[in-house]
Amino acid sequence: MKPTNHTNFHRDNRRPRNDRPTTTVQNEVKIGQRFPLTIKRLGINGEGIGYYKHVITFVKGALPGEVIVAEVTAVHPRYLEASLRTLRKPSPDRVDPQDAYADHVGGFELEHLDYPAQLKFKQDVIRQALEKYRPTGYQHYDVRPTIGMTDPYEYRNKAQFQVRVLDGHVAAGLYQENSHNLVDLPTCSVQMPVTMMVMRQLVQWIEDLQVPIYDEEHNSGILKTIVVRAAAATGEVQVVFITNTPKFPKKHQLLMKMAEKLPMVVSVMQNVNVGKTSLIWGDQTTLLAGKPTITEELDGLSFDLSARAFFQLNPEQTKKLYRLAREALALSPNETLVDAYSGVGTIGLSLADVAKEVRGMDTIPAAIMDANANAERNGITNAKYEVGAAETLLPQWLAAGFDPDAMVVDPPRTGLDDVLIDAILQSAPEKLVYISCNPSTLAQDLRELTRGYQVDYIQSIDMFPQTARCEAVVRFTKRH
Repeated sequence: MKPTNHTNFHRDNRRPRNDRPTTTVQNEVKIGQRFPLTIKRLGINGEGIGYYKHVITFVKGALPGEVIVAEVTAVHPRYLEASLRTLRKPSPDRVDPQDAYADHVGGFELEHLDYPAQLKFKQDVIRQALEKYRPTGYQHYDVRPTIGMTDPYEYRNKAQFQVRVLDGHVAAGLYQENSHNLVDLPTCSVQMPVTMMVMRQLVQWIEDLQVPIYDEEHNSGILKTIVVRAAAATGEVQVVFITNTPKFPKKHQLLMKMAEKLPMVVSVMQNVNVGKTSLIWGDQTTLLAGKPTITEELDGLSFDLSARAFFQLNPEQTKKLYRLAREALALSPNETLVDAYSGVGTIGLSLADVAKEVRGMDTIPAAIMDANANAERNGITNAKYEVGAAETLLPQWLAAGFDPDAMVVDPPRTGLDDVLIDAILQSAPEKLVYISCNPSTLAQDLRELTRGYQVDYIQSIDMFPQTARCEAVVRFTKRH
């Protein structure tokens, strides 16, 4: 999954269209109205779905097979939103979540669902998307069972928490969904323990030192956000303080405490993001202490990660993901590969040993600097990365005579750009693998890609346990 500059664990907020006829309901149902409801299935965001007088109704926290009393919270022309007021008949797959605030912030929306059932849901999410968008031959696609984790907790290598003052104390956490009300997260079961240990220690010191905390209402104060990223293989940790101004009072005292008490933190950065904005990151990032990157290792390769460089958030599952891509591509030594949406080059560089040449691209200059530096660091001479959008660079490469044999695409949640799809169909590489982090946009893209390719299989993999997010690897065969 590619990154977004957001303020919460990412989720797909678009509603799926209902799969049966409905009537306009504004005048028939009122907010606060309660009614019994049987939950039929889970929607793409993990909400329970039932039907009240044939109107599709989304209920956060409800599970398939449950009988509940729902209370209407929002009325839309063709669907309802409701809360779970009373649980009359629980699902056998319901479990107690480890996080008490799991129903308050995003990133935990399936923590009340037993893990084997989560994996089945993620396979079903792909089928739901295929049934909605109906790409060519979708009824016969080999949609394989989701590959999960042995222990589906403590996997996230990055914590990106907002910092505010709550009840007179410094708090760091995530916003409640669809709001800017901060929920303090003293613990977080899906984060690597070291990220939370560093985060909570920093919060305590920041309070002790009385570092000015950002006040969103008055657009005053200094410290907005703390980002902690850990490298699983090396144990190195990077901390980024995102501030409202270049000034950072008590910075030196804080750095001294970190040097003494947090030796695993080898990189400390400051990013400046001025004023009220929905974006977390600003354009200016400077080094405060240590080195500008941390080093992660993956399948025998070393990767230097700068503050904003994209790297998968689940190192254990990332190894499985890239092996799936490697198996799907089945490259031979005389074949050239395009690594679209490359980030710091992790996918392409992991395949360089079985390819003649790897060319990659990304729109973030720092990521491309990291990708080329990572190639040099690992002694890889047949891989080159350029700054630019895939939909811009690929047509340019094709026009210059480059004829790729294989391509791997790992786009953001918005899916592939139309120009890139046209370029893929024009260049028609023999081998194509699509790594998707959004089944809905994947299914939409398949409608176009299947004009030139057939889908061999879709292998889902759980990169984000306890969430409704689902990733998948799709292998294609070119139509002749």
